[in-house]
Amino acid sequence: MRPYEYLLRYAPVDTTSNPESETCPSAAQELTLAKMLADDLRAAGCADAHVDEKGYVYASLPASPGCEGKPVLGLIAHMDTSADAPGHEVKPMLHEDYDGGELRLPGGPVLSPARFPFLARMKGETLITSDGTTLLGADDKAGIAEIFSAVETVAQQNRPHAKLCVCITPDEEIGRGADNFDIPGFGADFAYTVDGGDAGSIEYENFNAARAIVTVKGFSVHPGEAKDTMVNAANVAIEFHNALPEMDRPEHTEGYEGFYHLTQLYGDVNEAKLGYILRDHDAAKLECKKQAMAHIADCLNGKYGAGTVTLELADGYRNMLEKVKPHWHLIENAREAVRRTGMTPIEEPVRGGTDGAVLSWRGLPCPNLGTGGFNFHGVCECTTVERMDRAAAILLEIIALYAQ
Repeated sequence: MRPYEYLLRYAPVDTTSNPESETCPSAAQELTLAKMLADDLRAAGCADAHVDEKGYVYASLPASPGCEGKPVLGLIAHMDTSADAPGHEVKPMLHEDYDGGELRLPGGPVLSPARFPFLARMKGETLITSDGTTLLGADDKAGIAEIFSAVETVAQQNRPHAKLCVCITPDEEIGRGADNFDIPGFGADFAYTVDGGDAGSIEYENFNAARAIVTVKGFSVHPGEAKDTMVNAANVAIEFHNALPEMDRPEHTEGYEGFYHLTQLYGDVNEAKLGYILRDHDAAKLECKKQAMAHIADCLNGKYGAGTVTLELADGYRNMLEKVKPHWHLIENAREAVRRTGMTPIEEPVRGGTDGAVLSWRGLPCPNLGTGGFNFHGVCECTTVERMDRAAAILLEIIALYAQ
């Protein structure tokens, strides 16, 4: 099957992950797709395909004759979709020979090159969207589709290949995709995630991440008698936020520039809370951001009294670059594969994190490859038949390179 055919098969299955759940997978409907995926992998030639107790789908394709001793290559994608837009009753649509102009979806949204300049590059291709009332789910069902199409092609055409390992994870969208990943059981020496970005993109740098919770304790008295007595927790929280550099917010940064991002704010006179995520490609600069927040908290405690402001910091994922560098063949082979398909590699830092970053730090070097999708997590999400074909073609070239 071509990649888009797999995508059309999987997109209608609701796999919205649930950040409030404590189970794995976080949503029972993910298991519905997981079982379909295992069945399709067996049909594609992976006889050992199965779903484990956590909802992870594992499969492998034994090495072809003469390639048994070569390093084992892994391919990884995720089955869940974001809760940022509805994921129930997804109705994928094909728009053949897209003219590159405005396209109004039945549900109302308009895809316009004025708003989304990349659309102009899709002129003449077959655009794939939802009906505009839901997301499409190409993040990351397009990645699944491209992996499956490539594995199926290798098996059916008896192409030379080292042993291939496939894993489809649950709950990537809520930051848990790598939590229960069985690296030893997976069996790969290194891998690629296939998740997001245009076809031809190669991602091997991502943010270092931390989160912060600022809790402010106030002291309430009658406002008519508040002079030199009241400590308004809400005002102190605002003071904390305003002490951070205004231009170091996501809306003012790009490329390698890090940021402080206020994600949560609530409170009253007695207590207030601020929630932040901190990001930077440079680990030392992320530490400086954490130290800056600690300094602000200390200053406010000096001004309003000890214990007024409490700062909790926790580290998240880390930049994969350090762990990918010793295995630079992953990047060189990806570049060569992109060139072999007639494209120019696209290499940009990821302004976020990936399961591949977590897996890289756990011992499985794992850069990311693009799927050909755009506008993820929203009702204007889209990809094209042709870009999915290109992404699958890149995977086939990578498989061929590791069989040499």
